[in-house]
Amino acid sequence: MQLKFKSLAAALALAAMTSSAHAVTEIAWWHSMTGALGDRVAGLADEFNKSQSEYKVNAVYKGSYDEAMAAAIAAYRAGNAPNILQVFEVGTATMMYSKGAIKPVTEVMKLAGEKFDPSVYIPAVSGYYTAPNGDMVSFPFNSSTTVFYYNKDAFAKAGMDPNKPPVTWQDVTAAAAKLKANGEKCGFTTGWQSWVQLESFSAWHNVEFASKDNGFGGMDTRLKFNSPLHVRHIENMANWAKQGLFTYAGRKNEPEAKFYSGECGMLTSSSAAYANIAKNAKFKFAVSPLPYYSDVKGAPQNTIIGGASLWAMSGKKPDEYKAVAKFFKFLSQPELQAKWHQETGYLPITKAAYELTKKSGFYEKNPGTDVSVQQMIVKTTSKSRGIRLGNFVQIRTIIDEELENVWTGKKSAKEALDTAVQRGDDQLVRFQKANK
Repeated sequence: MQLKFKSLAAALALAAMTSSAHAVTEIAWWHSMTGALGDRVAGLADEFNKSQSEYKVNAVYKGSYDEAMAAAIAAYRAGNAPNILQVFEVGTATMMYSKGAIKPVTEVMKLAGEKFDPSVYIPAVSGYYTAPNGDMVSFPFNSSTTVFYYNKDAFAKAGMDPNKPPVTWQDVTAAAAKLKANGEKCGFTTGWQSWVQLESFSAWHNVEFASKDNGFGGMDTRLKFNSPLHVRHIENMANWAKQGLFTYAGRKNEPEAKFYSGECGMLTSSSAAYANIAKNAKFKFAVSPLPYYSDVKGAPQNTIIGGASLWAMSGKKPDEYKAVAKFFKFLSQPELQAKWHQETGYLPITKAAYELTKKSGFYEKNPGTDVSVQQMIVKTTSKSRGIRLGNFVQIRTIIDEELENVWTGKKSAKEALDTAVQRGDDQLVRFQKANK
């Protein structure tokens, strides 16, 4: 009987050792991708999980970017934050200054003994997510930029060359007028008005959006987007709205539907809208660079990134950080990055992924899909590197409110931009005081 018990004990001990040796380290990845993009994110986690047996990534949808960020902050305070959080670019400064809440990606990779070379990324992408000490703080994931879309069929019907997109804002005005004269309901619309018409507009024209190198030089930055050039552009758009050449259709990506439905002939929005437009448009369309004002010295420069990056949250076990590092390494594969870029319209965030896509003939088969990359692979300046502001989410809401006052005729462009700067500066002061 005693022998049986000893045998049983030995068997249980062996089972426990075997179980321990094959224990899988699980990590949670909170994201904000819906629809086809949500399926693709789930697919990436599944691919990683099947590629090895030590780690498991659980991809969890946590609502919109701002909802996911708020949920993660609450979870961090409660001691149960996710291992990885997807954060949109306007949340970068808030995450960077969240004392003790995050672990920089450079540190995570070093802890896990994984090689990590920031130089493999497109400079405009890596630079945005790099701290003043030169360390990358988050892992670039779904990066996009602003581009111009136009309806080639509508251009041809209006007597314009469908292979000659508008280059300047003056060209856009002329094209919108011809589309309108030909019976089109809407000549031009824009998605993400703050990001496209003020933030990217500033970088594209190599002018300041905010002081202190657009916030990269410190928290004591102040807004500058009420300059004569900014006022001129918003005033022009207000006049186009009065003439029926520009149609305002929402703060985020809602205007994209007006383009792919055929209602609007031209659209400025995210490069990531490409897949959705290609899926829904019943006409020939093309992608081209953002328009610019030809009389502005230094234009065009480069556009800035949108989209999001992945942040490793603090307070986790060494094995969990190893899992995070392995997953980030998996996501960095050129073949995987190239596929993600081609399927979604997001940027190929590494140079190798861009070269792979180029060699595959994808850009030749899908003209214009390389525009986003061409706009961003140039060397950035202190005015075009990007914008990193505290309380940026709130500032964008303020800008949206004030621009809507312009489109409805309640305020002049100068009055609205001056007010937006004043209200936005209050938010910057508030953030600076909270993070001393």
